[in-house]
Amino acid sequence: MSHILLVDDDIELTSLLNDILTLEGFTVSEANDGEAGLAALTPDVDLILLDIMMPNMNGLEMLSQLRKEHETPVLMLTAKGDEIDRVLGLELGADDYLPKPFSDRELLARIRAILRRSQQRENQSNTDTITYQGITIELGKQEVYCQNTLIDLTSTELILLTYFINHPSTIISKSDLSLNVLGKHLAPFDRAIDVHVSNIRKKLPPREDGKDRIKTLRGRGYMLIEE
Repeated sequence: MSHILLVDDDIELTSLLNDILTLEGFTVSEANDGEAGLAALTPDVDLILLDIMMPNMNGLEMLSQLRKEHETPVLMLTAKGDEIDRVLGLELGADDYLPKPFSDRELLARIRAILRRSQQRENQSNTDTITYQGITIELGKQEVYCQNTLIDLTSTELILLTYFINHPSTIISKSDLSLNVLGKHLAPFDRAIDVHVSNIRKKLPPREDGKDRIKTLRGRGYMLIEE
């Protein structure tokens, strides 16, 4: 039974979501601002549903504080049209976002996709290691090294990088990445994959020739370049 921490100042919505999630078999805790959300975070929380607009400490501030010490998966709940906040949330380490208003079905699908990825990480053997052109991914430890330096990737970024390494020199569309990495079909104007790829580029040192490791092919997708 997965434990979900719901952080939102909309009391009516949190009550409704609590009922829905409980009926689906989840354990649910609630908090109504970022400070209370951080205080309510316990080691057994598997996923945080995090609203952006809240008093005292908003969702972005909470996420920034959270990522200093915790890797707990985060699904942001954002107001329709708040693209800047969505991008900033992804850059701060959120796994995905869901614009309000949303259907129960879509919410549950996003939650289950994130939890599946988290479970897959936990099931990795400590001996499972992937190496590629100076990059080493220790799957069991969930650590990434590049040129013998530890790279601080979020769990979603790590899974995305692993997917690229398993498909080198292959053009991979954003829709394929969204489905295979985020577990959802790509929606119009969805920036999640773009931001996750951008984060990886910023964190990984460039190749010896100074070029980025991941190339953007406009209108077609992305490709991990072989040296």
